Amino acid sequence: MAPTPPAVSSLPITSRGGGRGEINSVPITPKGAKGEIYSAPITPRGDLMSLPITPRSSAMAPTPPAMKTPPVTAPPSQFQSPSLSRSPLLLESPIHQAASAKSTKNHTPTVKTPRSRSSLTPRSRLSLTPSFITPLGSPVRKIIRMTKLEPQREDPDNWLPITESRNGNAYYAAFHTLCSGIGIQAMILPVALTILGWNWGIISLTAIFFWQLYTLWLLVHLHESADGTRYSRYLDLFTAAFGEKATKYLGTAPIMYLSAGTCVALIIIGGSTMKLIHETICGGTCSNPKPLTSAEWYLVFTCIAVVFSQLPNLNSIAGVSLVGAVTAVGYCTIMWVVSIVKGRAPGVTYVHLTDSDFASVFGALNAVGIIVFAFRGHNLLLEIQGTMPSSEKYPSKVPMWRGVKLAYLMVAACLFPLAIGGYWAYGQLIPKNGGMLSALFAFHSKDTSKAILVITGLFIVINAVCSFQIYGMPTFDDMEQKYTKKFNKACPWKIRVFSRLFFGFLNFFIAVALPFLGSLAGLIGGLALPVTLAYPCFMWISIKKPKRRSAMWYTNWGLGLLGIALTCLIIAAGLYSVIETGVKVKFFKP
Repeated sequence: MAPTPPAVSSLPITSRGGGRGEINSVPITPKGAKGEIYSAPITPRGDLMSLPITPRSSAMAPTPPAMKTPPVTAPPSQFQSPSLSRSPLLLESPIHQAASAKSTKNHTPTVKTPRSRSSLTPRSRLSLTPSFITPLGSPVRKIIRMTKLEPQREDPDNWLPITESRNGNAYYAAFHTLCSGIGIQAMILPVALTILGWNWGIISLTAIFFWQLYTLWLLVHLHESADGTRYSRYLDLFTAAFGEKATKYLGTAPIMYLSAGTCVALIIIGGSTMKLIHETICGGTCSNPKPLTSAEWYLVFTCIAVVFSQLPNLNSIAGVSLVGAVTAVGYCTIMWVVSIVKGRAPGVTYVHLTDSDFASVFGALNAVGIIVFAFRGHNLLLEIQGTMPSSEKYPSKVPMWRGVKLAYLMVAACLFPLAIGGYWAYGQLIPKNGGMLSALFAFHSKDTSKAILVITGLFIVINAVCSFQIYGMPTFDDMEQKYTKKFNKACPWKIRVFSRLFFGFLNFFIAVALPFLGSLAGLIGGLALPVTLAYPCFMWISIKKPKRRSAMWYTNWGLGLLGIALTCLIIAAGLYSVIETGVKVKFFKP
Protein backbone atom coordinates (compact mmCIF):
# COMPACT_ATOMS: atom_id res chain seq x y z
CA MET A 1 0.00 0.00 0.00
CA ALA A 2 1.51 3.29 -1.10
CA PRO A 3 2.30 5.80 1.57
CA THR A 4 0.02 8.82 1.88
CA PRO A 5 1.75 12.00 0.77
CA PRO A 6 2.10 14.64 3.41
CA ALA A 7 -0.55 17.36 3.58
CA VAL A 8 0.36 20.52 1.71
CA SER A 9 -0.29 23.64 3.72
CA SER A 10 0.22 25.96 0.78
CA LEU A 11 1.14 25.62 -2.83
CA PRO A 12 2.63 28.56 -4.68
CA ILE A 13 1.29 29.15 -8.17
CA THR A 14 4.16 30.35 -10.21
CA SER A 15 3.87 33.05 -12.79
CA ARG A 16 3.65 32.10 -16.43
CA GLY A 17 4.81 34.25 -19.24
CA GLY A 18 5.88 37.27 -17.21
CA GLY A 19 5.09 40.80 -18.07
CA ARG A 20 1.55 41.54 -19.19
CA GLY A 21 -0.87 38.85 -18.03
CA GLU A 22 1.45 37.18 -15.52
CA ILE A 23 -0.10 35.30 -12.62
CA ASN A 24 1.23 36.13 -9.20
CA SER A 25 1.93 33.43 -6.61
CA VAL A 26 -1.06 33.06 -4.33
CA PRO A 27 -1.05 30.59 -1.43
CA ILE A 28 -4.11 28.32 -1.47
CA THR A 29 -5.05 26.56 1.75
CA PRO A 30 -6.10 22.93 1.09
CA LYS A 31 -9.75 22.15 1.68
CA GLY A 32 -11.58 18.91 1.09
CA ALA A 33 -10.15 15.40 0.75
CA LYS A 34 -6.57 14.50 1.48
CA GLY A 35 -4.06 14.85 -1.25
CA GLU A 36 -6.20 17.33 -3.22
CA ILE A 37 -5.56 20.96 -3.73
CA TYR A 38 -7.64 23.65 -5.36
CA SER A 39 -5.81 25.15 -8.28
CA ALA A 40 -7.26 28.62 -8.92
CA PRO A 41 -5.41 30.92 -11.28
CA ILE A 42 -6.26 34.52 -10.39
CA THR A 43 -6.92 36.43 -13.58
CA PRO A 44 -5.84 40.05 -13.75
CA ARG A 45 -8.25 42.52 -15.35
CA GLY A 46 -8.15 42.62 -19.10
CA ASP A 47 -5.90 39.66 -20.06
CA LEU A 48 -6.95 36.28 -18.60
CA MET A 49 -10.40 34.95 -17.87
CA SER A 50 -11.20 33.45 -14.46
CA LEU A 51 -11.48 29.63 -14.49
CA PRO A 52 -13.59 27.62 -12.10
CA ILE A 53 -11.83 25.77 -9.33
CA THR A 54 -11.43 22.08 -10.13
CA PRO A 55 -9.98 19.39 -7.90
CA ARG A 56 -6.63 18.14 -9.12
CA SER A 57 -4.49 15.17 -8.05
CA SER A 58 -1.10 15.94 -6.62
CA ALA A 59 0.50 13.67 -9.15
CA MET A 60 -0.90 15.45 -12.14
CA ALA A 61 0.93 18.00 -14.21
CA PRO A 62 0.66 21.67 -13.32
CA THR A 63 -2.39 23.58 -14.51
CA PRO A 64 -1.93 24.87 -18.07
CA PRO A 65 -2.27 28.61 -18.68
CA ALA A 66 -5.75 29.88 -19.36
CA MET A 67 -6.72 31.21 -22.76
CA LYS A 68 -6.26 34.92 -23.12
CA THR A 69 -9.12 37.16 -24.17
CA PRO A 70 -7.97 39.44 -26.95
CA PRO A 71 -8.44 43.10 -26.06
CA VAL A 72 -11.21 44.92 -27.87
CA THR A 73 -10.40 48.43 -28.86
CA ALA A 74 -12.87 51.27 -29.38
CA PRO A 75 -12.53 54.52 -31.27
CA PRO A 76 -12.16 57.71 -29.24
CA SER A 77 -15.76 58.69 -29.93
CA GLN A 78 -16.98 55.51 -28.28
CA PHE A 79 -14.45 55.88 -25.50
CA GLN A 80 -15.94 59.23 -24.58
CA SER A 81 -19.51 58.12 -25.03
CA PRO A 82 -21.44 58.03 -21.73
CA SER A 83 -23.25 54.90 -22.89
CA LEU A 84 -19.91 53.04 -23.13
CA SER A 85 -18.11 54.63 -20.22
CA ARG A 86 -18.68 51.56 -18.06
CA SER A 87 -18.95 48.98 -20.78
CA PRO A 88 -16.87 45.77 -20.44
CA LEU A 89 -15.68 46.38 -23.99
CA LEU A 90 -13.40 49.10 -22.68
CA LEU A 91 -10.44 47.44 -20.99
CA GLU A 92 -8.03 48.93 -18.58
CA SER A 93 -4.36 49.11 -19.39
CA PRO A 94 -1.76 47.73 -16.92
CA ILE A 95 -0.53 51.26 -16.30
CA HIS A 96 -3.85 52.20 -14.68
CA GLN A 97 -4.42 48.97 -12.74
CA ALA A 98 -2.82 50.22 -9.54
CA ALA A 99 -4.68 53.55 -9.62
CA SER A 100 -7.93 51.77 -10.42
CA ALA A 101 -7.54 49.42 -7.47
CA LYS A 102 -7.22 52.37 -5.05
CA SER A 103 -10.37 54.11 -6.31
CA THR A 104 -12.56 51.02 -6.67
CA LYS A 105 -14.74 51.83 -3.72
CA ASN A 106 -15.26 55.43 -4.87
CA HIS A 107 -16.15 54.76 -8.52
CA THR A 108 -17.55 51.28 -9.09
CA PRO A 109 -19.68 49.37 -6.58
CA THR A 110 -18.50 45.82 -5.91
CA VAL A 111 -21.03 43.09 -6.55
CA LYS A 112 -20.91 40.89 -3.49
CA THR A 113 -21.77 37.18 -3.90
CA PRO A 114 -21.49 34.43 -1.33
CA ARG A 115 -18.27 32.49 -1.65
CA SER A 116 -18.45 28.74 -1.92
CA ARG A 117 -15.96 25.95 -2.19
CA SER A 118 -16.79 25.47 -5.86
CA SER A 119 -16.78 29.01 -7.26
CA LEU A 120 -15.00 32.35 -6.86
CA THR A 121 -16.43 35.53 -8.43
CA PRO A 122 -13.84 38.21 -9.20
CA ARG A 123 -14.47 41.88 -8.36
CA SER A 124 -16.14 43.95 -11.09
CA ARG A 125 -13.82 45.90 -13.37
CA LEU A 126 -13.41 49.64 -13.25
CA SER A 127 -14.05 52.16 -15.95
CA LEU A 128 -11.15 54.10 -17.31
CA THR A 129 -13.46 56.94 -18.49
CA PRO A 130 -12.88 59.88 -16.15
CA SER A 131 -15.97 61.61 -14.84
CA PHE A 132 -14.96 64.95 -16.36
CA ILE A 133 -15.21 63.51 -19.89
CA THR A 134 -18.92 62.80 -19.62
CA PRO A 135 -21.29 65.68 -20.45
CA LEU A 136 -22.72 65.71 -16.91
CA GLY A 137 -19.44 66.89 -15.47
CA SER A 138 -18.10 68.73 -18.47
CA PRO A 139 -15.98 71.77 -17.57
CA VAL A 140 -17.06 73.37 -20.83
CA ARG A 141 -20.50 73.95 -19.39
CA LYS A 142 -18.98 75.55 -16.32
CA ILE A 143 -16.94 77.86 -18.52
CA ILE A 144 -20.04 78.86 -20.51
CA ARG A 145 -21.90 79.65 -17.30
CA MET A 146 -19.01 81.84 -16.18
CA THR A 147 -18.89 83.89 -19.39
CA LYS A 148 -20.38 87.36 -19.59
CA LEU A 149 -22.91 86.11 -22.11
CA GLU A 150 -24.85 84.54 -19.22
CA PRO A 151 -25.63 87.07 -16.48
CA GLN A 152 -24.87 85.97 -12.95
CA ARG A 153 -27.30 86.33 -10.08
CA GLU A 154 -25.36 89.16 -8.49
CA ASP A 155 -25.35 91.11 -11.76
CA PRO A 156 -27.30 94.39 -11.25
CA ASP A 157 -28.75 93.94 -14.75
CA ASN A 158 -30.97 91.24 -13.28
CA TRP A 159 -32.81 93.93 -11.32
CA LEU A 160 -33.63 96.19 -14.29
CA PRO A 161 -36.73 96.00 -16.53
CA ILE A 162 -34.88 95.46 -19.80
CA THR A 163 -32.51 92.69 -18.68
CA GLU A 164 -34.46 91.25 -15.75
CA SER A 165 -35.72 88.38 -17.91
CA ARG A 166 -33.59 86.81 -20.65
CA ASN A 167 -35.89 84.12 -22.01
CA GLY A 168 -36.89 85.92 -25.20
CA ASN A 169 -36.83 84.36 -28.66
CA ALA A 170 -37.18 85.29 -32.33
CA TYR A 171 -40.97 85.57 -32.06
CA TYR A 172 -40.77 87.97 -29.12
CA ALA A 173 -38.24 90.02 -31.09
CA ALA A 174 -40.58 90.13 -34.09
CA PHE A 175 -43.52 91.25 -31.93
CA HIS A 176 -41.57 94.04 -30.23
CA THR A 177 -39.89 95.21 -33.44
CA LEU A 178 -43.12 95.25 -35.44
CA CYS A 179 -45.01 97.07 -32.68
CA SER A 180 -42.32 99.75 -32.49
CA GLY A 181 -41.69 99.86 -36.26
CA ILE A 182 -45.27 100.64 -37.31
CA GLY A 183 -46.97 103.47 -35.53
CA ILE A 184 -48.84 106.70 -35.80
CA GLN A 185 -46.03 108.28 -37.83
CA ALA A 186 -46.88 105.95 -40.73
CA MET A 187 -50.19 107.75 -41.28
CA ILE A 188 -48.46 110.94 -42.47
CA LEU A 189 -46.26 109.25 -45.10
CA PRO A 190 -48.59 110.39 -47.95
CA VAL A 191 -47.93 113.97 -46.82
CA ALA A 192 -44.24 113.48 -47.68
CA LEU A 193 -45.19 112.30 -51.17
CA THR A 194 -47.28 115.44 -51.75
CA ILE A 195 -44.01 117.38 -51.49
CA LEU A 196 -41.63 114.99 -53.24
CA GLY A 197 -43.97 113.77 -55.98
CA TRP A 198 -44.29 110.29 -57.42
CA ASN A 199 -40.74 109.63 -58.56
CA TRP A 200 -38.67 111.19 -55.81
CA GLY A 201 -41.18 110.15 -53.20
CA ILE A 202 -40.96 106.44 -54.03
CA ILE A 203 -37.17 106.61 -54.52
CA SER A 204 -36.68 108.32 -51.15
CA LEU A 205 -39.01 105.88 -49.39
CA THR A 206 -37.20 102.86 -50.86
CA ALA A 207 -33.69 104.20 -50.24
CA ILE A 208 -34.36 105.10 -46.61
CA PHE A 209 -36.03 101.74 -45.98
CA PHE A 210 -32.97 99.78 -47.11
CA TRP A 211 -30.61 102.24 -45.42
CA GLN A 212 -32.25 101.81 -42.04
CA LEU A 213 -32.45 98.03 -42.59
CA TYR A 214 -28.65 98.03 -43.03
CA THR A 215 -28.14 99.99 -39.81
CA LEU A 216 -30.43 97.52 -38.06
CA TRP A 217 -28.07 94.75 -39.16
CA LEU A 218 -25.13 96.71 -37.77
CA LEU A 219 -26.79 97.17 -34.38
CA VAL A 220 -27.74 93.49 -34.12
CA HIS A 221 -24.12 92.45 -34.69
CA LEU A 222 -22.75 95.14 -32.34
CA HIS A 223 -24.83 93.90 -29.42
CA GLU A 224 -22.12 91.43 -28.28
CA SER A 225 -18.44 92.31 -28.24
CA ALA A 226 -15.55 89.92 -28.76
CA ASP A 227 -14.92 89.58 -25.02
CA GLY A 228 -18.53 88.61 -24.33
CA THR A 229 -19.84 92.00 -23.12
CA ARG A 230 -23.47 92.62 -24.03
CA TYR A 231 -24.67 96.15 -24.81
CA SER A 232 -28.34 95.89 -23.95
CA ARG A 233 -29.01 99.62 -24.22
CA TYR A 234 -28.36 102.02 -27.06
CA LEU A 235 -26.63 104.52 -24.78
CA ASP A 236 -24.31 101.80 -23.42
CA LEU A 237 -23.13 100.99 -26.94
CA PHE A 238 -22.81 104.69 -27.73
CA THR A 239 -20.63 105.19 -24.64
CA ALA A 240 -18.44 102.21 -25.51
CA ALA A 241 -17.88 103.64 -28.99
CA PHE A 242 -17.45 107.37 -28.35
CA GLY A 243 -17.02 107.92 -24.61
CA GLU A 244 -19.10 109.50 -21.88
CA LYS A 245 -18.78 113.13 -23.04
CA ALA A 246 -20.06 112.38 -26.51
CA THR A 247 -22.91 110.39 -25.00
CA LYS A 248 -23.88 113.30 -22.77
CA TYR A 249 -23.99 115.89 -25.57
CA LEU A 250 -24.91 113.87 -28.68
CA GLY A 251 -26.65 110.70 -27.59
CA THR A 252 -28.83 111.34 -24.57
CA ALA A 253 -31.13 114.02 -26.03
CA PRO A 254 -32.32 112.15 -29.17
CA ILE A 255 -32.58 108.83 -27.35
CA MET A 256 -34.62 110.27 -24.50
CA TYR A 257 -36.82 112.14 -26.95
CA LEU A 258 -37.50 109.00 -28.96
CA SER A 259 -38.57 107.35 -25.71
CA ALA A 260 -40.44 110.03 -23.75
CA GLY A 261 -41.35 112.24 -26.73
CA THR A 262 -42.97 109.36 -28.57
CA CYS A 263 -45.05 108.60 -25.48
CA VAL A 264 -46.30 112.21 -25.50
CA ALA A 265 -47.26 111.91 -29.16
CA LEU A 266 -49.02 108.61 -28.43
CA ILE A 267 -51.13 110.28 -25.73
CA ILE A 268 -52.12 113.03 -28.17
CA ILE A 269 -53.08 110.69 -31.02
CA GLY A 270 -54.66 108.11 -28.71
CA GLY A 271 -56.81 110.64 -26.87
CA SER A 272 -57.84 112.41 -30.09
CA THR A 273 -58.81 109.10 -31.70
CA MET A 274 -60.89 108.10 -28.68
CA LYS A 275 -62.77 111.38 -28.98
CA LEU A 276 -63.28 110.74 -32.71
CA ILE A 277 -64.62 107.24 -32.05
CA HIS A 278 -67.05 108.60 -29.46
CA GLU A 279 -68.34 111.21 -31.89
CA THR A 280 -68.71 108.63 -34.67
CA ILE A 281 -70.70 106.22 -32.51
CA CYS A 282 -72.88 108.73 -30.70
CA GLY A 283 -73.09 111.70 -33.01
CA GLY A 284 -75.82 113.93 -31.62
CA THR A 285 -77.80 111.14 -29.97
CA CYS A 286 -75.67 110.70 -26.83
CA SER A 287 -77.52 111.31 -23.57
CA ASN A 288 -74.63 113.22 -22.03
CA PRO A 289 -75.23 116.87 -22.95
CA LYS A 290 -71.59 117.80 -22.21
CA PRO A 291 -69.09 115.51 -23.98
CA LEU A 292 -65.54 115.08 -22.74
CA THR A 293 -62.95 117.61 -23.86
CA SER A 294 -59.71 116.65 -25.62
CA ALA A 295 -57.73 117.03 -22.38
CA GLU A 296 -60.16 114.69 -20.61
CA TRP A 297 -59.78 112.12 -23.37
CA TYR A 298 -56.00 112.45 -22.98
CA LEU A 299 -56.46 111.65 -19.31
CA VAL A 300 -58.59 108.58 -20.08
CA PHE A 301 -55.94 107.27 -22.46
CA THR A 302 -53.15 107.98 -19.95
CA CYS A 303 -54.92 106.06 -17.20
CA ILE A 304 -55.27 103.01 -19.45
CA ALA A 305 -51.62 103.20 -20.55
CA VAL A 306 -50.35 103.61 -16.98
CA VAL A 307 -52.21 100.49 -15.84
CA PHE A 308 -50.45 98.38 -18.48
CA SER A 309 -47.11 100.04 -17.73
CA GLN A 310 -47.01 98.22 -14.37
CA LEU A 311 -45.91 95.02 -16.14
CA PRO A 312 -42.42 94.45 -14.70
CA ASN A 313 -40.07 93.93 -17.63
CA LEU A 314 -39.73 93.94 -21.40
CA ASN A 315 -40.32 90.21 -21.79
CA SER A 316 -43.55 90.43 -19.79
CA ILE A 317 -45.08 92.74 -22.41
CA ALA A 318 -44.46 90.34 -25.33
CA GLY A 319 -48.18 89.60 -25.49
CA VAL A 320 -48.96 93.32 -25.39
CA SER A 321 -46.54 93.90 -28.28
CA LEU A 322 -48.19 91.10 -30.24
CA VAL A 323 -51.58 92.79 -29.86
CA GLY A 324 -50.01 96.12 -30.84
CA ALA A 325 -48.39 94.60 -33.92
CA VAL A 326 -51.61 92.95 -35.08
CA THR A 327 -53.63 96.13 -34.63
CA ALA A 328 -50.96 98.21 -36.44
CA VAL A 329 -51.08 95.91 -39.45
CA GLY A 330 -54.88 95.98 -39.20
CA TYR A 331 -55.45 99.74 -39.31
CA CYS A 332 -52.76 100.31 -41.98
CA THR A 333 -54.39 97.69 -44.20
CA ILE A 334 -57.92 99.02 -43.65
CA MET A 335 -56.83 102.57 -44.50
CA TRP A 336 -55.16 101.88 -47.81
CA VAL A 337 -57.70 99.24 -48.91
CA VAL A 338 -60.69 101.51 -48.22
CA SER A 339 -58.96 104.45 -49.92
CA ILE A 340 -58.24 102.48 -53.08
CA VAL A 341 -61.62 100.72 -53.21
CA LYS A 342 -63.54 103.99 -52.86
CA GLY A 343 -61.44 105.59 -55.61
CA ARG A 344 -59.88 108.98 -55.93
CA ALA A 345 -61.39 111.88 -54.07
CA PRO A 346 -63.00 114.59 -56.24
CA GLY A 347 -60.57 117.25 -57.47
CA VAL A 348 -57.37 115.28 -56.78
CA THR A 349 -54.15 116.81 -58.11
CA TYR A 350 -50.54 115.70 -57.82
CA VAL A 351 -48.75 118.98 -58.57
CA HIS A 352 -46.99 120.65 -55.68
CA LEU A 353 -46.87 124.42 -56.12
CA THR A 354 -44.16 126.42 -54.32
CA ASP A 355 -43.24 130.06 -54.29
CA SER A 356 -39.51 129.64 -54.95
CA ASP A 357 -36.84 127.07 -55.58
CA PHE A 358 -35.46 127.73 -52.13
CA ALA A 359 -38.79 126.79 -50.59
CA SER A 360 -38.97 123.66 -52.77
CA VAL A 361 -35.57 122.42 -51.55
CA PHE A 362 -36.42 122.99 -47.91
CA GLY A 363 -39.82 121.41 -48.40
CA ALA A 364 -38.22 118.33 -49.94
CA LEU A 365 -35.82 118.04 -47.01
CA ASN A 366 -38.71 118.38 -44.60
CA ALA A 367 -40.47 115.53 -46.44
CA VAL A 368 -37.36 113.35 -46.09
CA GLY A 369 -37.47 114.04 -42.36
CA ILE A 370 -41.06 112.80 -42.27
CA ILE A 371 -40.01 109.55 -43.98
CA VAL A 372 -37.08 109.07 -41.61
CA PHE A 373 -39.35 109.61 -38.61
CA ALA A 374 -41.67 106.91 -39.97
CA PHE A 375 -38.86 104.35 -39.53
CA ARG A 376 -37.90 105.23 -35.96
CA GLY A 377 -37.45 102.42 -33.49
CA HIS A 378 -33.71 101.74 -33.69
CA ASN A 379 -33.31 103.08 -30.16
CA LEU A 380 -35.20 100.00 -28.94
CA LEU A 381 -33.40 97.31 -30.93
CA LEU A 382 -30.55 96.64 -28.50
CA GLU A 383 -33.01 96.62 -25.61
CA ILE A 384 -35.11 93.99 -27.36
CA GLN A 385 -32.03 91.88 -28.10
CA GLY A 386 -30.98 92.19 -24.45
CA THR A 387 -33.99 90.06 -23.44
CA MET A 388 -32.58 87.00 -25.23
CA PRO A 389 -30.29 84.31 -23.85
CA SER A 390 -26.89 84.09 -25.47
CA SER A 391 -23.95 81.70 -25.52
CA GLU A 392 -20.80 81.21 -27.55
CA LYS A 393 -22.44 78.43 -29.51
CA TYR A 394 -25.75 80.19 -30.12
CA PRO A 395 -25.39 84.00 -29.85
CA SER A 396 -28.42 86.21 -29.55
CA LYS A 397 -27.82 87.84 -32.94
CA VAL A 398 -29.11 84.70 -34.70
CA PRO A 399 -32.71 84.72 -33.39
CA MET A 400 -32.73 88.53 -33.23
CA TRP A 401 -31.92 89.00 -36.90
CA ARG A 402 -34.49 86.35 -37.77
CA GLY A 403 -37.14 88.28 -35.86
CA VAL A 404 -36.08 91.60 -37.41
CA LYS A 405 -36.36 90.21 -40.94
CA LEU A 406 -39.85 88.90 -40.25
CA ALA A 407 -40.94 92.17 -38.67
CA TYR A 408 -39.63 94.44 -41.39
CA LEU A 409 -41.13 92.30 -44.10
CA MET A 410 -44.48 93.17 -42.51
CA VAL A 411 -43.40 96.82 -42.10
CA ALA A 412 -42.71 97.09 -45.82
CA ALA A 413 -46.01 95.38 -46.64
CA CYS A 414 -47.84 98.04 -44.60
CA LEU A 415 -45.97 101.31 -45.15
CA PHE A 416 -45.39 101.17 -48.91
CA PRO A 417 -49.08 100.55 -49.83
CA LEU A 418 -50.17 103.10 -47.22
CA ALA A 419 -47.92 105.84 -48.62
CA ILE A 420 -48.48 105.12 -52.30
CA GLY A 421 -52.19 104.23 -52.02
CA GLY A 422 -52.93 107.22 -49.79
CA TYR A 423 -51.21 109.64 -52.15
CA TRP A 424 -53.01 108.12 -55.14
CA ALA A 425 -56.41 108.45 -53.46
CA TYR A 426 -56.13 111.96 -51.99
CA GLY A 427 -53.16 113.67 -53.63
CA GLN A 428 -52.71 117.25 -52.46
CA LEU A 429 -56.01 117.06 -50.56
CA ILE A 430 -54.66 114.91 -47.77
CA PRO A 431 -54.72 116.78 -44.44
CA LYS A 432 -51.30 117.81 -43.15
CA ASN A 433 -52.30 117.05 -39.55
CA GLY A 434 -53.58 113.51 -39.03
CA GLY A 435 -52.73 112.27 -42.50
CA MET A 436 -54.58 109.12 -43.49
CA LEU A 437 -56.76 109.01 -40.37
CA SER A 438 -58.16 112.49 -40.94
CA ALA A 439 -58.59 111.77 -44.67
CA LEU A 440 -60.49 108.55 -43.99
CA PHE A 441 -63.03 110.24 -41.72
CA ALA A 442 -63.21 113.41 -43.85
CA PHE A 443 -63.79 111.77 -47.25
CA HIS A 444 -65.44 108.44 -46.38
CA SER A 445 -67.48 109.03 -43.25
CA LYS A 446 -70.72 108.83 -45.29
CA ASP A 447 -69.96 106.16 -47.90
CA THR A 448 -68.20 103.73 -45.54
CA SER A 449 -69.71 101.54 -42.86
CA LYS A 450 -69.59 103.09 -39.42
CA ALA A 451 -68.31 99.77 -38.06
CA ILE A 452 -65.22 99.95 -40.28
CA LEU A 453 -64.46 103.48 -39.14
CA VAL A 454 -64.90 102.55 -35.48
CA ILE A 455 -62.74 99.41 -35.83
CA THR A 456 -60.00 101.46 -37.51
CA GLY A 457 -60.04 104.03 -34.73
CA LEU A 458 -60.15 101.30 -32.08
CA PHE A 459 -57.11 99.61 -33.64
CA ILE A 460 -55.22 102.91 -33.52
CA VAL A 461 -56.04 103.39 -29.82
CA ILE A 462 -55.01 99.82 -28.94
CA ASN A 463 -51.76 100.16 -30.87
CA ALA A 464 -51.01 103.46 -29.14
CA VAL A 465 -51.54 101.87 -25.70
CA CYS A 466 -49.26 98.94 -26.62
CA SER A 467 -46.58 101.16 -28.16
CA PHE A 468 -46.58 103.32 -25.01
CA GLN A 469 -45.27 100.33 -23.05
CA ILE A 470 -42.33 99.50 -25.27
CA TYR A 471 -41.29 103.14 -25.83
CA GLY A 472 -41.57 103.90 -22.13
CA MET A 473 -39.47 100.89 -21.09
CA PRO A 474 -36.04 102.59 -21.64
CA THR A 475 -37.13 105.44 -19.36
CA PHE A 476 -38.42 102.99 -16.75
CA ASP A 477 -35.09 101.20 -16.95
CA ASP A 478 -33.13 104.43 -16.55
CA MET A 479 -35.11 105.50 -13.45
CA GLU A 480 -34.68 102.13 -11.77
CA GLN A 481 -31.00 102.00 -12.71
CA LYS A 482 -30.39 105.17 -10.70
CA TYR A 483 -31.99 103.52 -7.65
CA THR A 484 -30.03 100.25 -7.97
CA LYS A 485 -26.72 102.11 -8.34
CA LYS A 486 -27.36 104.16 -5.23
CA PHE A 487 -28.72 101.44 -2.92
CA ASN A 488 -27.21 98.31 -4.57
CA LYS A 489 -30.48 96.39 -4.51
CA ALA A 490 -33.53 95.84 -6.65
CA CYS A 491 -36.12 98.57 -6.86
CA PRO A 492 -39.08 97.84 -4.51
CA TRP A 493 -42.45 97.45 -6.13
CA LYS A 494 -43.84 100.57 -4.44
CA ILE A 495 -41.13 102.78 -5.92
CA ARG A 496 -41.54 101.06 -9.28
CA VAL A 497 -45.28 101.77 -9.31
CA PHE A 498 -44.81 105.38 -8.23
CA SER A 499 -42.07 106.08 -10.80
CA ARG A 500 -44.16 104.74 -13.66
CA LEU A 501 -47.21 106.67 -12.53
CA PHE A 502 -45.08 109.79 -12.40
CA PHE A 503 -43.74 109.17 -15.91
CA GLY A 504 -47.19 108.59 -17.38
CA PHE A 505 -48.82 111.68 -15.90
CA LEU A 506 -45.79 113.85 -16.66
CA ASN A 507 -46.25 112.92 -20.33
CA PHE A 508 -49.96 113.73 -19.97
CA PHE A 509 -49.07 117.19 -18.67
CA ILE A 510 -46.72 117.80 -21.62
CA ALA A 511 -49.36 116.57 -24.09
CA VAL A 512 -51.90 119.04 -22.70
CA ALA A 513 -49.37 121.87 -22.56
CA LEU A 514 -47.88 121.24 -26.05
CA PRO A 515 -50.66 119.73 -28.22
CA PHE A 516 -49.04 121.00 -31.43
CA LEU A 517 -46.10 118.53 -31.35
CA GLY A 518 -47.73 116.43 -34.07
CA SER A 519 -47.22 119.21 -36.61
CA LEU A 520 -43.45 119.17 -36.05
CA ALA A 521 -42.87 115.73 -37.58
CA GLY A 522 -40.23 116.94 -40.04
CA LEU A 523 -38.19 118.77 -37.42
CA ILE A 524 -38.45 115.85 -35.00
CA GLY A 525 -37.41 113.47 -37.77
CA GLY A 526 -34.24 115.49 -38.23
CA LEU A 527 -33.40 115.21 -34.54
CA ALA A 528 -33.95 111.44 -34.61
CA LEU A 529 -32.17 110.80 -37.92
CA PRO A 530 -28.63 110.22 -36.51
CA VAL A 531 -29.91 107.53 -34.14
CA THR A 532 -31.44 105.67 -37.08
CA LEU A 533 -29.07 106.27 -39.99
CA ALA A 534 -25.73 107.76 -38.86
CA TYR A 535 -24.65 106.64 -35.38
CA PRO A 536 -24.70 102.87 -36.10
CA CYS A 537 -22.25 103.36 -38.99
CA PHE A 538 -19.76 105.28 -36.83
CA MET A 539 -20.15 102.83 -33.95
CA TRP A 540 -19.25 99.97 -36.30
CA ILE A 541 -16.07 101.78 -37.36
CA SER A 542 -15.12 102.58 -33.76
CA ILE A 543 -15.76 99.10 -32.30
CA LYS A 544 -15.19 96.65 -35.17
CA LYS A 545 -12.36 98.69 -36.75
CA PRO A 546 -12.72 97.45 -40.34
CA LYS A 547 -9.66 97.50 -42.56
CA ARG A 548 -8.95 100.91 -44.00
CA ARG A 549 -10.16 101.41 -47.55
CA SER A 550 -12.15 98.20 -47.45
CA ALA A 551 -15.76 97.96 -48.63
CA MET A 552 -17.16 98.12 -45.08
CA TRP A 553 -14.90 101.06 -44.25
CA TYR A 554 -16.05 103.09 -47.27
CA THR A 555 -19.72 102.11 -46.82
CA ASN A 556 -19.95 103.10 -43.17
CA TRP A 557 -17.99 106.32 -43.54
CA GLY A 558 -20.07 107.32 -46.56
CA LEU A 559 -23.45 106.56 -45.00
CA GLY A 560 -22.47 108.07 -41.66
CA LEU A 561 -21.30 111.37 -43.14
CA LEU A 562 -24.35 111.50 -45.42
CA GLY A 563 -26.58 110.94 -42.39
CA ILE A 564 -24.96 113.78 -40.45
CA ALA A 565 -25.29 116.12 -43.45
CA LEU A 566 -28.97 115.20 -43.86
CA THR A 567 -29.51 115.80 -40.15
CA CYS A 568 -28.26 119.37 -40.37
CA LEU A 569 -30.23 120.10 -43.55
CA ILE A 570 -33.48 118.55 -42.26
CA ILE A 571 -33.31 120.44 -38.97
CA ALA A 572 -32.79 123.68 -40.91
CA ALA A 573 -35.66 122.80 -43.26
CA GLY A 574 -37.92 121.93 -40.33
CA LEU A 575 -37.24 125.25 -38.69
CA TYR A 576 -37.84 127.09 -41.98
CA SER A 577 -41.12 125.24 -42.48
CA VAL A 578 -42.30 126.13 -38.98
CA ILE A 579 -41.39 129.79 -39.46
CA GLU A 580 -42.72 130.09 -43.02
CA THR A 581 -45.98 128.17 -42.82
CA GLY A 582 -46.57 128.76 -39.15
CA VAL A 583 -47.77 126.41 -36.47
CA LYS A 584 -50.81 127.07 -34.35
CA VAL A 585 -49.11 127.24 -31.00
CA LYS A 586 -51.76 126.91 -28.32
CA PHE A 587 -50.42 126.07 -24.92
CA PHE A 588 -52.80 124.12 -22.68
CA LYS A 589 -55.49 124.19 -25.40
CA PRO A 590 -55.57 120.71 -26.98
